Amino acid sequence: MSDTRRKIMRVLNGETIVPPPLWLMRQAGRYLPEYRETRSKLPSFLDLCYSPDHAVEVTLQPIRRYGFDAAILFSDILVIPDALGRNVRFPEGHGPQMDAIDEDGIRSLNGARVLAHLKPVFEAVRRLRIELPNETTLLGFCGAPWTVATYMIAGHGTSDQAPARLFAYNHPHAFEHLLMLLADISADYLVAQIDAGADALQIFDSWAGVLGEKEFETFAVKPVARMIASVKSRRPQARIIAFAKGAGYLLKDYRGKTRADAIGLDWSVPLRFAAELQKEGPVQGNLDPMRVVAGGRALDDGIDDVLQMLGNGPFIFNLGHGITPQADPDHVSALVERVRGWKG
Repeated sequence: MSDTRRKIMRVLNGETIVPPPLWLMRQAGRYLPEYRETRSKLPSFLDLCYSPDHAVEVTLQPIRRYGFDAAILFSDILVIPDALGRNVRFPEGHGPQMDAIDEDGIRSLNGARVLAHLKPVFEAVRRLRIELPNETTLLGFCGAPWTVATYMIAGHGTSDQAPARLFAYNHPHAFEHLLMLLADISADYLVAQIDAGADALQIFDSWAGVLGEKEFETFAVKPVARMIASVKSRRPQARIIAFAKGAGYLLKDYRGKTRADAIGLDWSVPLRFAAELQKEGPVQGNLDPMRVVAGGRALDDGIDDVLQMLGNGPFIFNLGHGITPQADPDHVSALVERVRGWKG
């Protein structure tokens, strides 16, 4: 099918649509009772990610309920280190954990089996493209090398990713090798998602905001630029959204340096700055997820502010980060109704 009926694809190609299309990061998740029911049937979170039947089901749940303009594959950014043999696990009530890696571990990493390990993910993508409505964009995704590397170095998430920053300063060659290896493996992973039926892709750099200016260039921009160049050299039709959470003013040159088709914006990005970034191409964002939790006037005012500043250019409405488990599903219904009712 051509992109003509898929609104998000039209925006990613530079078109302005009023009202703008919308989807929400983590739109398939714990705030939905149907997700919790499905999740309860499986022993672990990774079992859900690697079960095509269940991954397809939870990906479709928010589409059935809200009719979002995009479905994003249900998976996790840490399937890449899991495929690299780092013993990733998601203990109940805790963040993700894995075996921490050192210099010797980095040297021994072998990506030869990664795509074979991730075959269930590609099967889910294939099924989703068949089962989704024709007008719904299917998004694949992966984590950016910097963000994935932070978990690999520490073995878990931290408040400021100090272990990865310190490792990068003390072992620059090993760290660069890790970032470039992750970039190349992740690019292969994204190409495979496109080949399985994904229409577009998002790269999540969730921990970009802890980096200084020089480090952002080296650890965030360079690997993502390498990934995008690799994907587009093989699949020129691929459209890619790059989301560098917390990068702030450093987003000024991010699109040009990475060659991303659209820039995802977190809720801390000032809307006037967002409008400047939009002059260069499509942007996506950036409602504070806490407004969805609050509902009512706080939600309405936040939606209106974003739409008034960004809605008359190439724009995909989204949150500034993932929807939180405590969000009321009825508040999401109100969000969808208000965005879809906007006249510009």
